[in-house]
Amino acid sequence: MNELEKFDKLKTKVLKYALYKKRSESEIRRKFAEYSGKMLDEVIDNLKENGYIDDNAYIKRAVCEFQRLKNLSIKELEYKLLSKGIDKQDIENYISKNKEELLEYEINSAKNIFTKKETIMEKKDIAFYLKKKGYSNESIELAQE
Repeated sequence: MNELEKFDKLKTKVLKYALYKKRSESEIRRKFAEYSGKMLDEVIDNLKENGYIDDNAYIKRAVCEFQRLKNLSIKELEYKLLSKGIDKQDIENYISKNKEELLEYEINSAKNIFTKKETIMEKKDIAFYLKKKGYSNESIELAQE
């Protein structure tokens, strides 16, 4: 098999993997670690140029998905993205650009947790629980009111 056929075969595998579920560059590199080297770099660069791999778009999509499904603090969002192999600087840029929206989400998440847990826990215990989960003091105070 010549180099071009190998490249096309790898590109097809990576593309199928990336299209099945949007993935970060790091997830793709982990999955195809046995192909590490120049060929994998070229495939990833090619797919990035064509918009199939875009970590910034991945961050936006993942945050929207987390917001719909879970009650998380901004810190928890950050940790989840870091666990996907997203560059810390990209995450911090996204958070700083969307600070107001994310803070509003965090406050609403804290309110939801207070509502769910207030029948089984005291307010100070819920506040401590939220603090442990990375919620800001401001979000906790606003959620308690």
